[in-house]
Amino acid sequence: MGSRIRLTVCVVLVALASVSNWLYVNRILKPRQVAESKAHDIPRGNLSDLYPRWLGSRELLLHHRDPYSDAITREIQAGYYGRALDPERPNDPKDQQAFAYPVYVAVLLAPTVETPFWIVQKVFFWLLMAATAGSVLLWLNALGWRVSCAALAIWLLLTLSCLPAIQGIKLQQLSLLVAALIAGAMSALARRHYVLAGMLLALATIKPQLAALPILWLCIWVTGDWRTRRHAFWSLLVSAALLVAAGELLLPGWIHEFRAALAAYYHYTGGGKSVLDVALTTLWGRLVSAILVGMLMVRSWQLRSADERSAAFQWSFALSLAVTLVVIPMFAPYNQLLLLPAIMIIARSFRRLWTKNLGSRFLVGITALAVFFQWIAAAALVVALVFMGRSTGRDVWELPFYPSLAIPIVVLALLLLAYRVPSDEAAGV
Repeated sequence: MGSRIRLTVCVVLVALASVSNWLYVNRILKPRQVAESKAHDIPRGNLSDLYPRWLGSRELLLHHRDPYSDAITREIQAGYYGRALDPERPNDPKDQQAFAYPVYVAVLLAPTVETPFWIVQKVFFWLLMAATAGSVLLWLNALGWRVSCAALAIWLLLTLSCLPAIQGIKLQQLSLLVAALIAGAMSALARRHYVLAGMLLALATIKPQLAALPILWLCIWVTGDWRTRRHAFWSLLVSAALLVAAGELLLPGWIHEFRAALAAYYHYTGGGKSVLDVALTTLWGRLVSAILVGMLMVRSWQLRSADERSAAFQWSFALSLAVTLVVIPMFAPYNQLLLLPAIMIIARSFRRLWTKNLGSRFLVGITALAVFFQWIAAAALVVALVFMGRSTGRDVWELPFYPSLAIPIVVLALLLLAYRVPSDEAAGV
């Protein structure tokens, strides 16, 4: 009875923390951004990251226009920002919001292009909510981790209320959809549905920077039992080839245009810096990134024979995603949903990690503080907003985002430490 009461209290506290994060975004963060935009004449339109992809896809499919063209970019800006950007205005955003995706994203968005965007926007909001919640279930399945209903509620509440998820849902970022596709692929692998896994990973290449290392990991893993696993490789290859061919039919020569659009994107958004570039300087960041990718390849090769339900298999695919987050040339918080399997592995091994040694305990504490700080800070700001007035919360409006840069680094470090530590579940704790 006592444990049931504790779980109920825990669920209630997590629910309150979840509400505080959403209140922080809607009552503090958004009003602050609106006020800054008015004060500095910064344009604000629909601010939906889906809109550039949707408009480019609509113009390509319905009117056969090149979505990478300057004319489409100006039309995108008119909807996204409310007007085309003006280089003569110093406060105008630097992000041009050009169509910087593989052109075959139009295949996924094709069912929406004849629907008014305001309807698409509302539907996509709930689709991302469902996809994010579904990814929790898929990761638990991929890890073979059965949890109680209360624990599942906690995982769902924390995931749907974490700032990466809220930011991604508010901005309508396709990264959340890609995260769900990767979760589905890994869950399918765990159940030996190899063809489905390959197809889902191929679809995830609409964000190639997020899918590249997991795909490379898969290609290494299938060599451990080629006869059984080859269907995953061929499914991935054929599905990706069909997507590329579909893109070529829609827009011949699109790959060259996509590469140019991607290069331009990294240029106008600040040079494409990774988390490590920001934390360690560009030179050291790229050196450490190369070392981490090399380590991932070596460990993936060493563990290529691991069974789909083994801890080694689960750890290695979580590692591919954690390394992705620290080496890709961007550090937007919404990408951090790819850290979910790593955090689950750490949570499952928490007691063992905590009692391993002093260094392990310190790293567990730092990681927990970095991850949970957002809810603590948001709750404090919401309380300040209620009892002390609006201006108090707005003076420190960025506080919940302060650990964002550190989260991928400390989670990766603790995941590396967790490799030799058996899970509490496996140890019967």
